[in-house]
Amino acid sequence: MENHIAVDIGASSGRLVWGRIVDGSVCLTELHRFANGFAERDGHCYWNVDYLFAQIMAGLQKAKAEGITSCTLGIDTWAVDYVLLDREGHRLHDVYAYRDDRTRHAMEEVTRQMPARTIYEKTGIQFLVFNTLFQLAVHDREQLKQADKILLVPDYLHYRLTGFAFNEVTNASTTQLLNLQTQDFDTDLLRLLSLDRTQFAPLIQPGTVLGPIKSELQETYDLPECEVICVATHDTASAVLGVPADDGERSVFLSSGTWSLIGMEMPRPIVSEAAQSSNFTNEWGAYGTYRFLKNIMGLWLIQEVQRLYPREYTFERFVELAEQEPPFQYFVDFADDRFLHPPDMIAEIQRACRETGQDAPRTAGELARCIFDNLAILYALAVEEMEAITGTAVEVIHIVGGGSNNRLLCQLTADVSGKKVVAGPTESTALGNLAVQMIAKGALPDIQTARQLIRHSFAAKTYLPQQAGMRSEWIARFTRITKA
Repeated sequence: MENHIAVDIGASSGRLVWGRIVDGSVCLTELHRFANGFAERDGHCYWNVDYLFAQIMAGLQKAKAEGITSCTLGIDTWAVDYVLLDREGHRLHDVYAYRDDRTRHAMEEVTRQMPARTIYEKTGIQFLVFNTLFQLAVHDREQLKQADKILLVPDYLHYRLTGFAFNEVTNASTTQLLNLQTQDFDTDLLRLLSLDRTQFAPLIQPGTVLGPIKSELQETYDLPECEVICVATHDTASAVLGVPADDGERSVFLSSGTWSLIGMEMPRPIVSEAAQSSNFTNEWGAYGTYRFLKNIMGLWLIQEVQRLYPREYTFERFVELAEQEPPFQYFVDFADDRFLHPPDMIAEIQRACRETGQDAPRTAGELARCIFDNLAILYALAVEEMEAITGTAVEVIHIVGGGSNNRLLCQLTADVSGKKVVAGPTESTALGNLAVQMIAKGALPDIQTARQLIRHSFAAKTYLPQQAGMRSEWIARFTRITKA
């Protein structure tokens, strides 16, 4: 039996998960969990990547204490944020968090120099104000000139572990700098940023074996013998690999966590004007696929509401309170950038309601209900757009990640979309991470077999649409109120 460890770091927490195949099923054990989050300092938002690396070391020491003497290891994190290194491999700056508002005007500045349609045709990536393209456009020019290598966060953590610098493709594609035709960084966009291709590391694919952890780390810490494998380092890419979809069904995935990523796995990108106008993205996936998806504000909304309430208000409590409220009393377009990082999420939601002539939610239950109702509408609208763009009639929505435990949101998604919802597994990101490791080591032959194994190993819950006659009215009211 081989041991595999997934390092899965999201915007609000991280963990190390031990995976192995036991009696024909995947067995998972959480070895270490830690909080994550950006800090605000001097008017900007930063990640503490030294803390993240220290937590990986702490988790691996726990693995050794559990009796794991050898394993493979892969890291996934969120996308778009980057690290600048000098020639000696030292960081040139603190790592900006994507919610920092320094990019608020960057998209307009960039698209004045190169039309948005041209950028989309080149990259296939949706326009989000925090994309790496726009972050680099506003970064200090002198500091960029000093950068010998530009790595994304998981690339940097792998570099700290192994000494190898690379840009893994599933995460690198989110920069909005990769060219779909050349399969490399786009020379025109680099020129626009006054950057050179040599400042980025070589691109590598998920499943690449990087080798052992550096000897000095082994000497400093009591670690297992680890063979590091580059997985799909974008957490959404790993989550999609962990979706237990059947090859024969017409389905979409919804990775539900801090963000909601809803889309289809495709063999080729779609860069039509319809795809661009609906702001769909074509992120590169593992094994020659593309993730044709829309990035929607997710459980960040309720996380920020919860932050303003006493500690006894758990996420489960918010769901319970929301279930007691009447449905669809408030309509808010949570796709608006105003909800990216407001100082007070409750006040921002209330302000949005009043601006559209509605009463404002006041209680914890009303606020939670408002969030869950409108997320379900946004999911349903995204599915309708995907069906129109791809010509595929969707039958099933697979919800994975933490949001798959939210029974109200799952049922609402079924009700508003009119589709069957299959919820679970919660651990899809860790499972996708582990699947790549297992395939790289020959424990599994391919991703189809991995997904069959996941279906066999983890129970899912099915939600069927109810109140079918109301969905058109809910969507019409949302459109009328929020788009007026």
